[in-house]
Amino acid sequence: MATITLKINEKTNTGKAIKNMILALINVPDVEIISEEKSPYSPAFIKKVSKARAEKGGITVNPDNLWESIK
Repeated sequence: MATITLKINEKTNTGKAIKNMILALINVPDVEIISEEKSPYSPAFIKKVSKARAEKGGITVNPDNLWESIK
């Protein structure tokens, strides 16, 4: 038996089609879907981070030299 892990972008048409195809295989006796991974982050937090990345004028900080980057 082999285990295959897939990451599917459900926002694209291709991702939706692949997910639907895999879900159709659930009734096949030789195929078992173990789990569906959920994001540990809330949608509101993801939206907030995405908005902050898109804004101009942000400050990039080097985590290796944190104190030197904050000047």
